[in-house]
Amino acid sequence: MPATNLEIAKIAIDDFKEIQRYMLLAKKENAVETYAELKKKYLSLKAVLNVAGVNLTDIDEIKE
Repeated sequence: MPATNLEIAKIAIDDFKEIQRYMLLAKKENAVETYAELKKKYLSLKAVLNVAGVNLTDIDEIKE
């Protein structure tokens, strides 16, 4: 059974939150290369969520 748009958005939001958590840890540990790689995924997910019309104001902790 194909996923609904709501299910797809939930998965993307969950992934977005997870990436942010890892980015914050990488920044804390001064893992520059890891942070840079995570940022690529963060930006991709942020773009997808923006296109989907998701308001990121409350869930975007990185704000880059």
